Amino acid sequence: MHTTTIVLADDHAVVRRGLRHIFAMSPDVVIAAEAVDGGEVLEKLRTAEVDVLLMDVSMPQTDAVDLVKRVKAEHPKVAVLVHSMHAESPVASRMLKAGASGYITKDSEPEQLVAALRRVAGGGRYIGAELAEQLAFGDGTGRPLHELLSDRESQVFAQLASGKSLKTIASDLRLSPKTASTYKTRVMQKLKVGSDAELIRYAVEHRLIK
Repeated sequence: MHTTTIVLADDHAVVRRGLRHIFAMSPDVVIAAEAVDGGEVLEKLRTAEVDVLLMDVSMPQTDAVDLVKRVKAEHPKVAVLVHSMHAESPVASRMLKAGASGYITKDSEPEQLVAALRRVAGGGRYIGAELAEQLAFGDGTGRPLHELLSDRESQVFAQLASGKSLKTIASDLRLSPKTASTYKTRVMQKLKVGSDAELIRYAVEHRLIK
């Protein structure tokens, strides 16, 4: 039986514990290392021979898109499977365009997750049926406004929607306060919202945050 060796990256200890339990029942899946942010991911990949990086899309001090791009640039043979609570096609699309081999939501059955790991480890691609349909056909009502945002605008939007201040956003994304403010203005214009409260309401209505 071929063994799939992975780096498990998620900042929530309870999630990592649950995944360890799932993989303990699949002897062909071996966790070589664990990480809680992008910096640790890169560190672990430099010292461990692995087939797949299984990563959460939302980790502290981590730009998920940039992390996927860097992993693929530095470790082209490592497949990236994104494991996320976000079941929205724009998020999945950005990860796949960055170089991820697959995208699976955290409400998927354990068997689906293991199957996804095996598929991407073998050079294939994986995305859940519902998300695949969204990516292929949309919802039939035209593109939602948030799909018009650039990657950086999407990152600023996500942080604004979570209630973070511009100062914190600038620090997290390594932007100047002025640049962060400019991105906020662009986001609000593209989403056609006039206040922080309307922006958060938009995110909730489109199930971009819980």
